[in-house]
Amino acid sequence: MDKPPKSVDLDDFDRKIIAALIEDGRMTVTDLARTVGLSKTPCQVRLRRLIDAGVITGFRAIVDPAKLGMDHVAFAEVKLSDTREQALREFNAAVRRIPEVEECHMIASSFDYLLKVRTSDIRRYRTVLGEKISSLPHVASTSTYVAMETVLDAGGSRMTRLATQK
Repeated sequence: MDKPPKSVDLDDFDRKIIAALIEDGRMTVTDLARTVGLSKTPCQVRLRRLIDAGVITGFRAIVDPAKLGMDHVAFAEVKLSDTREQALREFNAAVRRIPEVEECHMIASSFDYLLKVRTSDIRRYRTVLGEKISSLPHVASTSTYVAMETVLDAGGSRMTRLATQK
């Protein structure tokens, strides 16, 4: 099992930098420095430190799945036939190779994993479930919940509030 990541000590400027970049990851360092109340060089040094420490792991475009024809979301409970470490590693490695799986969480419940699966429609989901998810190593059973409406899809944006708290 992987060791939990070590927490990084953040001060108020670090939190402000994180919050500002969560809101606008394309912000220039000059604008970022102005936003957080630092001069450019110290801001740049702090930003580099946050990246090197793995606090900031990347910058992404946020896309509208509906505009890409990918607005069908289903959540699949997955129960494994074997939950020893080797079986978990094999499942984890294989599930990462399914592009339709947006999220995968190990769960403490009557099932082992919860997957968020995004497809174009229910027919495509059925194919992904039958040919990919059910074929993953050690899968004993699955159960599906189809999202009727997304009420909140925060991505990283809700992290702003958390990032600015001590």
